[in-house]
Amino acid sequence: MLFVTLREDPAEAEIPSHKLLLRAGYIRRIGSGIYAYLPLMWRVLQKVSQIVREEMNAAGAQECLLPQLQPSELWKESGRWETYTKAEGIMFSLIDRQERELGLGPTHEEVITTVAKDMIRSYRQLPVNLYQIQTKFRDEIRPRFGLMRGREFIMKDAYSFNENEASLQKSYDAMDQAYRNIISRCGLAYRAVEADSGAIGGSASQEFMILAEAGEDEVLYTEDGKYAANVEKAVSLPKDVEQSPFTTYEKKETPDCNTIEKLCKFLECSSTNIVKNVLYEAVYDNGKILLVLVSIRGDQEINEVKLNNELVKVADQYQATTLLALTVLDENAQKKWTNKPLPMGYISPNLEDEYIASGEYIEGKFLRIVDKTVVDLENFVTGADEINYHIVGGNWNKDFKLPQLVCDIRTAMIGDRAIHDRSQTLASARGIEVGHIFQLGTKYSEAMGATFTDENGEEKPIVMGCYGVGVSRLAQAAVEQSYDKDGIIWPVAIAPYHVIIIVPNIKDKNQIEVAENLYNELNKIGIETMLDDRDERAGVKFKDADLIGIPYRVVTGRSLKAGKVEVVTRKSKESQEIEVTNLVETLHNWVEQAKVND
Repeated sequence: MLFVTLREDPAEAEIPSHKLLLRAGYIRRIGSGIYAYLPLMWRVLQKVSQIVREEMNAAGAQECLLPQLQPSELWKESGRWETYTKAEGIMFSLIDRQERELGLGPTHEEVITTVAKDMIRSYRQLPVNLYQIQTKFRDEIRPRFGLMRGREFIMKDAYSFNENEASLQKSYDAMDQAYRNIISRCGLAYRAVEADSGAIGGSASQEFMILAEAGEDEVLYTEDGKYAANVEKAVSLPKDVEQSPFTTYEKKETPDCNTIEKLCKFLECSSTNIVKNVLYEAVYDNGKILLVLVSIRGDQEINEVKLNNELVKVADQYQATTLLALTVLDENAQKKWTNKPLPMGYISPNLEDEYIASGEYIEGKFLRIVDKTVVDLENFVTGADEINYHIVGGNWNKDFKLPQLVCDIRTAMIGDRAIHDRSQTLASARGIEVGHIFQLGTKYSEAMGATFTDENGEEKPIVMGCYGVGVSRLAQAAVEQSYDKDGIIWPVAIAPYHVIIIVPNIKDKNQIEVAENLYNELNKIGIETMLDDRDERAGVKFKDADLIGIPYRVVTGRSLKAGKVEVVTRKSKESQEIEVTNLVETLHNWVEQAKVND
């Protein structure tokens, strides 16, 4: 075998699973975010892929393979070329020798919709679900964590084509169950959570999170099991508003009170009494730049994913289709877009439009958005549009005009009350997203003209769903969820091998003979076994076995004199001696049982 392990953690690795996969010889870095899958890793990936394939086939999906190289025309047709090459900037794009623009596929909605457009004509052909297991490409700004956020990765993506929303719901539910089966069969603990659809688009969306401390995503959930959502999507009830100490409208001098904390201390009030106002610069795909004034309660934080979604909803008002960038207006930006210095830290909801300088790409007024948390506030505190001054005792539609655009753009927080049951509060966990399912509806079929004729002879857009599983990501997430100080602990179902046989002394003919016989017998009945017959010290072999994480270790050592071998279970570190004559049957039973129970 190509088998090389490292004793020290590689400098490039930040999280345990990345360190262990490199140290144990599963992967090797070729470039930034680019890894070679070495033989052990490839076996893991094949096993994950096979579980995915079996569950997708069982759910009625059909496997195909779509091109990685995609013409830009398809993405321009759907309206996503600018989003993926400029706004998010995650698509690798290139020009070929005929000056044609192409992209390396980060996802395949456009390609599969083109296939459906060309081949699906009638409702009699629906529903259809097509899937592939394919290498994808994303130009990550900062690739990190090994296979967790690479620039090249293996993914299963599926696309359902349906006649109507009811049929889509059935396909979506089937994929939901298939994903639960996949992750359970891989032996992992997970949580299914409500999620934001992002650049993929569509309505309902759900992520499947592998629970792990190093997870990049925060999941908010209730202990009753009835609610779980990615923090980007989560909703909740904020804590109750405390009564305002102010009863009349007044402009007060508040020196050096440009933060909520300083202001509360100076005025001796609660942060729930404050309306804070934050200015954003929004850049649309047609070049228009919009200044957005967001008002939210002082104890709350703005959820920029939710804000981004609200700004995309109003894009057509500015002859645009999507948002390229959203940033908080800093001092440098305000000098560029305003006539006079903004009273940063002291802005009111009524900030005059006259602050905005005229310009070719600038709307002449602020887009004003208020979060639901401030709508019912009375006698609140807010900025006075003058440095070192605030208004106290302010009220909507008396002292300040309440903007028309009222949205939920707050970030749900740990301890908030749940909407479905006020007695439940939100708790937090870290998760690694390994799967995401979407109800796309007719977003792509309408944009790209993928239609079918219904039973009444009417032409209608195909209703679509999209379902993705990160195969390589799931494999590393398994390590992140299950390891110890000695190395990886693979779930049996996706371990590269089930058993490793170690020969402590290769000069002992009896040890070698018994080991080789067991190796052959186990492999013959489907128990995938590797044999460590290297000329190394026994301690080195034991350490390597722990590091690479094979579920069961068999040692043909001193106990052979009594007709037994030592067997160590990697997960529990439990050691026992088993008769050589019973070993094959015993391991077979253990492996089959572990696949069910892991």
